[in-house]
Amino acid sequence: MSGLSTSPAVVPSAKVSGRLVRVLNAQGKGRLDFRSDAVASLMLDFEGIVGNRHRGMTRGADARVPYLKRGTEMRNTRHLSIVSVEDCTEIARRLELPLFDPTWIGANLVVEGIPHFSYLARGSKLLFEGGVILNNEDQNAPCSIAGEAVMLANPGRDDIKAAFPKVAKGLRGVVATVDHPGELFPDCAFTVRLPEQWIYR
Repeated sequence: MSGLSTSPAVVPSAKVSGRLVRVLNAQGKGRLDFRSDAVASLMLDFEGIVGNRHRGMTRGADARVPYLKRGTEMRNTRHLSIVSVEDCTEIARRLELPLFDPTWIGANLVVEGIPHFSYLARGSKLLFEGGVILNNEDQNAPCSIAGEAVMLANPGRDDIKAAFPKVAKGLRGVVATVDHPGELFPDCAFTVRLPEQWIYR
């Protein structure tokens, strides 16, 4: 009698808490003009951050989605780029830099208090004080374009452009979309609701 093999191991849902320490906005439009700047707050609606370069319900397909022709319109899953203090500290250590500034790579939110933040499960919900809810869409893969931006911020370190995609793998944070809009401020507590997880083989 044929049938399904043993069911995949399932990790129950859980909650973890952290703190939002910086809010940043990137308003440039050019290829390398994605540096973000500290702001007092970020206003979010269902299209993302008001005034941000990644705002919109849709975006053009790029190298991250090889199953679509470049430029094809698709759902925008990259409203916000979120990184952690802990992961940025590790990137700085690996690149032998005194610090790694998230503004160099256009991050929007900098959080702390959640170990291995870049590995949060897809579909995790980030619930912030004040009511904003974000959906974690995916881990943000580092690329040579971001590496070039980091290189330009560190004159004399031409090696960083090629090194960054390797050393920042698993440390580049996540990209998220807006589930419930509102305003985000620094020094704001939030809770991550991790979904039930399993590995499909």
